[in-house]
Amino acid sequence: MPAKGKHRRPKSRALSRGLVVAGTGGAALVLPVIATTAASAQTAPQSTPAAKTSAAAPALAKKAGTTYSVVAGDSLSKIADQLNVSGGWKKLYKDNRKVVGDDPRLIHPGLKLTIGKKAKAAPASDRADRADRSKRTTTLAPAKSAPAAKPKKTYSNDLDGWIKESLDVMAKHGIPGSYDGIHRNIMRESSGNPLAINNWDSNAAAGTPSKGLLQVIDPTFFAYHVPGTSMDSYDPVANITAACNYAADKYGSIDNVNGAY
Repeated sequence: MPAKGKHRRPKSRALSRGLVVAGTGGAALVLPVIATTAASAQTAPQSTPAAKTSAAAPALAKKAGTTYSVVAGDSLSKIADQLNVSGGWKKLYKDNRKVVGDDPRLIHPGLKLTIGKKAKAAPASDRADRADRSKRTTTLAPAKSAPAAKPKKTYSNDLDGWIKESLDVMAKHGIPGSYDGIHRNIMRESSGNPLAINNWDSNAAAGTPSKGLLQVIDPTFFAYHVPGTSMDSYDPVANITAACNYAADKYGSIDNVNGAY
């Protein structure tokens, strides 16, 4: 029966030290014997954490001179963090200043950044475009300031101007009335004379004559005077607005007045 073959590798023995006596022609020379085993391989220093970190870094960050194309939502800080750029966004900006320009915030999709190596200057057309965008940003900034005050509205010093100014005052105070309604009553009451006065009717006999464009007696004028207008009952605008305020209270609007009121 043939001898059985050996199918198992002999176990490696641990590192052992011994002494061997070698003959040297009568004298004995003692030599240390060191047996190298697999155990000695296990004592080899492991790779350093720095090496592991370097292996885990993104491929783009490891290779100097790699080009990165900016996408929407990118910033130099975000790119530097993603690619583990040594020195952060400041180093990234320093290396790519010729491409980015003077403002590190003005990066846009499609811009090519070089990682780990200074980039070449951007084409003149690209630099001009960035400069133009920078100017537009500077120019648009003042638009946030408050708008200039509108110039004060002016009115002609005649019947047309007095009625229009009165209508604007009435609108601020919610007093109804129209240009035609006011004009019709003025022409009936005073023919457009702001200094007209009635010295012959019962009001005049009672000591309170009707005055002004809409022939208002003083008690009515002061009772229905509209703030912001003159206290003089002969003043055209004050007279019109007080009369319209009274007519709105009694008749709903000066437009509803078609005779003595």
